[in-house]
Amino acid sequence: MKDTLNIEERKPIWVALSDFYLDTELQESDFRYIASKIIESPYSFEEVREIDKYEVFPVLQPNLLNVAGEWSGFDEEWLINSIIESLSKRNTVRKIAIESLHLTLKWMCNDYWEKLELVYNEIKS
Repeated sequence: MKDTLNIEERKPIWVALSDFYLDTELQESDFRYIASKIIESPYSFEEVREIDKYEVFPVLQPNLLNVAGEWSGFDEEWLINSIIESLSKRNTVRKIAIESLHLTLKWMCNDYWEKLELVYNEIKS
């Protein structure tokens, strides 16, 4: 992960990945949209997985554990500000906590990542 982030380059990735954390079932068109945002970005697929793990996951994972979670989409301004705020509070202890929580809860999005990788590779080739 880069030490200095280009927020403008990150925003489209953050917004696209936020769909993983909605209380809905993603469709083929959703995966194509997310894959296209990754392809348009300066990031590799693996870098985007890291962006998800350390930037999007810590902010949005609680929505998947909420009985009445958000399903229609996150407010973009709120999302971006929340991620920036989360990053500004990041330290070694928080990073370890994120890694532990991710190990425990990443299964909730594993199917999405598998499907996204297939669509991503299909579009790229």
